[in-house]
Amino acid sequence: MEVPWRDATVLEDGAVTTHLLDFEEFAATETPRLLRVAYGLTGNPHDAWDLVQESLVRVGVRWRRLRHQNPGGYAQTVLVRLNVDRHRRLRREMPVETTYDGIDRPVEMAETFDPQLVRALGTLSPKQRAAVVLRTVEDLDHAAIADRLGCSAATARTHLMRGLARLREELTQEKVDGHGR
Repeated sequence: MEVPWRDATVLEDGAVTTHLLDFEEFAATETPRLLRVAYGLTGNPHDAWDLVQESLVRVGVRWRRLRHQNPGGYAQTVLVRLNVDRHRRLRREMPVETTYDGIDRPVEMAETFDPQLVRALGTLSPKQRAAVVLRTVEDLDHAAIADRLGCSAATARTHLMRGLARLREELTQEKVDGHGR
C-alpha cells in the first residue's frame, strides 16, 4: 500500500530520509491537544478518538503541502468540521436500540471534563459547542474560531455568546433542580 505522504529525499551525503517521520512526530505531538478538543466537542472519548484519527488521516494525505504551513490549525479545522458533519448525520439517522453496556473501554484522556459540563455542552448546537470548546479549551480568539468554523468573526462571536448563555442557563437549572453538586 502506498503511503501518500511518504516521499523520499536524498541528502548530499547520500542518506535517504522520508517525510513520514515528520508526520509521525507531528501526529504524536498534536494528538493529545486534538483529543482534548474532540472530547469537548463530542463528550464521548470514543467519538473523540474517531474524530482525531480521521483528522490525522486527512492531514496525512495532504502532508506534503501542509507540513510547511500550519498543519495543527488545519487538523483542528478538519476536526471541528467533521464533528459538525457527524452531528448532522446523527440527526438524520433513526435511533436503534443498542446493546451498549454503559462501560467505556479505555481511551486514555489526559484531561477529563466535569460530567455536568459535558451534559450541558450536549444541549448546544454543534457550532455553538465548537465555539465554546475552542474558546475555553484552546483559548482561540474570535477570528481563529471563525476560521475553524468556516464563518465570519461576527458569526463566531454570536455562536460563542449564545452557547455560553445556554451553558449558564443549563448549569444554573441543574443546580436549581438539585442535580448539581
